[in-house]
Amino acid sequence: MPQVRGMTGCVGISLLADRTSGRCIVTTAWESEEALRGSADTVTPIRARAAEQFGGEVRVDEWEVAYLHRSHHAADGACARVTWAEADPAAIDRIVEAFRMSIMPRVEQLEGFCSASLMIDRARGRSCVTASYDSTEAMAKAANLAMGLRADLVQETGMRVVEVAEFELALAHLDVPELV
Repeated sequence: MPQVRGMTGCVGISLLADRTSGRCIVTTAWESEEALRGSADTVTPIRARAAEQFGGEVRVDEWEVAYLHRSHHAADGACARVTWAEADPAAIDRIVEAFRMSIMPRVEQLEGFCSASLMIDRARGRSCVTASYDSTEAMAKAANLAMGLRADLVQETGMRVVEVAEFELALAHLDVPELV
C-alpha cells in the first residue's frame, strides 16, 4: 500500500475489513481522472499480489466522490457502515442533494460520528455511502437511526438499497478535500 500512496496523483488510501467474513475493501483516491487512468498499469499488479496474499478475488469499481465531510479524524478502533444502492441514473443528482441537505445534518448529530462520504457512479445509477464512527459501540447505538435515515432517503429519491455492511476501519489515509 505504501507503493500506491507514493504514486503521482494519489491523494489517499483506506482499508475496510470484516474479520469474520474476510471481506476487505481497499479504496484509493486520485486527484483527477487522468491520474487514476495513469496509475492503472502500476496498480494492477499490486492489486493482484494483494488479492493473492489475502486469498481473495478482486473486484474494481470506479466512483466519483460527490460528498465528503469529516467531523474529526478516525482513531484506532474506528469502524464504518457502508450502504450500496441503485437508482435511475437520472436520479443521481437528486440523491446527492437529498443526502447533503436532508440526511447529513442528522448524521452529524450522532454520538461517535467521525465522517461520511457519498460516492456515485452516474452512468450506472449506483451510490455508496460510508459513515465512520469512533467505535463499534457508537456505530451500534446509531444503527436504528441509520436505518431510519436510509428509509427516508429511499422514500425521497426512489433509490433501492442493495446492501448494508459493517467493517473495521483498518487504514484511513484519505487526503481528499471535503466536498459539502
